[in-house]
Amino acid sequence: MKKRFVLPIILSSAVVLGSANSVLAQPQNSLETAKAESGTVWNQNANVPLFVEEKLAEKQKGSSSQHALNYLAENEKKLGIRNPKKNFKVKNVQKDKLGMTHVRFQQTEKDVPVEGTEIIVHFNKQNEVVAVNGHHNQAVKNADVKTNADLTASEAVTIAKSAVKAPESLTYKPTSELVVYTFEGQNTLTYKVNLNFLGDQPGNWFVFVDANTGEVVDQYNALLHADDMKKKAINGIGQGVHGEQRTLHTTKETQSGQESVFKLYDETHQNLEGIYTFDHNTGDLFENNSNAWVSDYASPAVDAHYNSEKVYDYYLNEHDRNSLDGEGMPIISYVHFGENYNNAFWNGRFMTYGDGDGEFMVPLSAGLDVAAHEMTHGVITHSANLNYRNQSGALNESFADVFGALIDADDWEVGEDIMASEAKESGRTSLRSLSNPDKYPVSDDIAPFGDGQYPEHMNEFYDLPLDIDNGGVHINSSITNHAAYLIGEQLGKDKLGHIYYRALTTYLTPTSNFSDARKAIVQSAEDLYGESSEEVMAVKDGFDQVGIY
Repeated sequence: MKKRFVLPIILSSAVVLGSANSVLAQPQNSLETAKAESGTVWNQNANVPLFVEEKLAEKQKGSSSQHALNYLAENEKKLGIRNPKKNFKVKNVQKDKLGMTHVRFQQTEKDVPVEGTEIIVHFNKQNEVVAVNGHHNQAVKNADVKTNADLTASEAVTIAKSAVKAPESLTYKPTSELVVYTFEGQNTLTYKVNLNFLGDQPGNWFVFVDANTGEVVDQYNALLHADDMKKKAINGIGQGVHGEQRTLHTTKETQSGQESVFKLYDETHQNLEGIYTFDHNTGDLFENNSNAWVSDYASPAVDAHYNSEKVYDYYLNEHDRNSLDGEGMPIISYVHFGENYNNAFWNGRFMTYGDGDGEFMVPLSAGLDVAAHEMTHGVITHSANLNYRNQSGALNESFADVFGALIDADDWEVGEDIMASEAKESGRTSLRSLSNPDKYPVSDDIAPFGDGQYPEHMNEFYDLPLDIDNGGVHINSSITNHAAYLIGEQLGKDKLGHIYYRALTTYLTPTSNFSDARKAIVQSAEDLYGESSEEVMAVKDGFDQVGIY
């Protein structure tokens, strides 16, 4: 009898409305006071009105950030937000194709950002406030947090490097930002340090260092080049991991006195910096002496390069999004990472693919849905920026899986093209299934927290500690994955994609949870198709069926 493989596989990244999740202290609920003073019945599960049944529909003179701030100030008792003109800073203003305006605010304490807390005010084209959502942490204000730092930023970076055992050589210069961070009921002024590195244990670490004592408050891994050169864009042919013939957009470089060399980068797309594919073993762009990329060594790069363009085209053509940040950032992939590495990850800047071990997995760049998953983590980083832990982290993984299944549209599986022969023979034909999540077992360290299979309903939710799968980001994501499948089966993948993209980029905030996601996705369906549409009914039904109410 063949051994049943339980693969320790993580497609890594690194959210929508309501009270803060367990990363933040639960805000004090001011709703009872608001109800008594205003006579209005608000959503009792949140500390701001969240797409309340009685739409706000309060007309303003305009839809600028100042008008949004005025609305918050005029309604601060009902909203439970103290002094918004002092404590909220405009983060961005977005206008969409429906004529709506969305003003996103960052909560601050004495001008220091409060980590993970954002409020969004939504105007329709008549300048009416139709919704307010997000997270506001009142506990910070009540705690009177000190906002003057004794440590310098460089001292905090040194402490953070030591905490995560960062190698001497980092991929990018460390960044640090003073933020008020709430963890395990304590509100602390910290340096939020980001360390990004490759090596045997690659990391995109966020480390929160107490700005006065130097103590590490919290940390988590959010995994999330020529002189006198003539370049010519040229089409090439490559052979992928599974033998498919790929048409590639590449570049021919010529220098006087030297033979031409062909490289896997494409700078032909308008307003896109480029699509670049690197060999991790050399650190250089993949290159060849001809424009026929047919060697076994080149095949993972061929697939990574080809799939990167496919995903780029999807976001551009379907959602008018120019690259992962919406502003034409370069799309960068590294292949041949590690040794027998059964994984791929987005590290906050680029995609990295392992070659697999040949038994459980083939090179992971062979999967279009894997590339779509990793690149969608980049989209998430530059939109909702969902915190990579607990339910917000599970939403991060779920949105990446959903768009993986939308872009690689043949089925509702993720990773079916990267499974090697022994895994398939054991019955593991994909990484995860949106249509039937519980057909696969979870890993041995997670199984004791549930029934041993991936969950598809909230009554099967895994209550995991943060040191296991960042609180269940890859496990509990299968619940919201299944909701997306149920909705998609009713509406089709095209409508599902537009509804989910709008929710991700318009309504979700860093600390959104599953209930918030339902509200945001319902609201997005209402925006696009109407309040009583079959699309809205399908969304509600999908979430009802998985127990997210």
